[in-house]
Amino acid sequence: MWPRLRSVCSGSRTICRRGAALPKLTANANACHSSHSAAKHSALQYRKHGDPSQVVQLEDIDLPPIGAKDVLVKILAAPINPSDINMIQGTYAILPDLPAVGGNEGVAQVVEVGSQVTSLKMGDWVIPRDAGLGMWRTEAVFAEDDVISLPNDIPLLSAATLGVNPCTAFRMLSDFEDLKPGDTVIQNAANSGVGQAVIQIAAARGVNTINVVRDRPEFTQLSDRLKAIGATHVIKEEALRRPELKELFKTYPKPKLALNGVGGKSATELLRHLQIGGCMVTYGGMAKQPVTVPVSALIFKDVKVRGFWVTQWKRDHSKDERAFRAMVDELCSLIQQGKLTAPACTEVGLRDYSKALEASMKPFTSAKQVLII
Repeated sequence: MWPRLRSVCSGSRTICRRGAALPKLTANANACHSSHSAAKHSALQYRKHGDPSQVVQLEDIDLPPIGAKDVLVKILAAPINPSDINMIQGTYAILPDLPAVGGNEGVAQVVEVGSQVTSLKMGDWVIPRDAGLGMWRTEAVFAEDDVISLPNDIPLLSAATLGVNPCTAFRMLSDFEDLKPGDTVIQNAANSGVGQAVIQIAAARGVNTINVVRDRPEFTQLSDRLKAIGATHVIKEEALRRPELKELFKTYPKPKLALNGVGGKSATELLRHLQIGGCMVTYGGMAKQPVTVPVSALIFKDVKVRGFWVTQWKRDHSKDERAFRAMVDELCSLIQQGKLTAPACTEVGLRDYSKALEASMKPFTSAKQVLII
């Protein structure tokens, strides 16, 4: 049974928008003023679980005082992820105490630090270390240990979407198979945020990707876009069952690793193409259908079937600052080199949250909704 997450309150100020100059923060970096305890901030809060379009409301909430080991931050941008929707619906593996502020991911700027804060300074960009902080708000007070700093010279949307999907992709490409340049990875849900990060990180490592997407009217445009960010091949779901895929594996080695974000028949088809001893990692279940593993795949191909949840990885490594720091640094380096970009995003103002929530729940959504705060 997962522990229920504690809620963290927070407050409202002038927020930096993408392209706008960041404010100069020249006050004493170790200052800690309790005057903010009377301030209000705007937050997307829900008081019960249910349909996000019905239960999420924009409300003004008191901002708590800043403790000695706390930081006051301005939220700059925060995406809407499937896990955010599931948390509001009450179907996620971990749930915050109610009322709760939505949003597990985003980037913020430190505007004030407590007197005993040592790892952060005013002006730093930070992202949450774990789920449940509630990033859909204008301002927040977080414990120093709840956030980790990023370089503030990377694009805002890349920073806002770094903590979940790229970290998931990075770990799955690093932790399950020893992938070498020239090896092959096959994945479904290739147009998802995780899928786009997998394509780019794999390309940076010289690893081929076979990327499976559902058929749609704009398939050609989607395929071209995925190839432009490094996809080796883009195919439709039904192509997994066609003979021409076998021809492809005369040019490229069979996949060592399969990444499944869909479940159901799609996952079974991925398994069929794994090389002997290969591994399929499931990180999502968009089809809401179980993963079926043929007995022959286990006996004759000795495939491994694993699961991955980035929240669990972060908690398992919460005492190991170096592991998380090294991953964030490598991802930021790829961003700075132009090898890792944010997924396709639609920027929405905080007050237009209803439109963003509705868009994020539509099928065949290729753009991630990001609240610019």
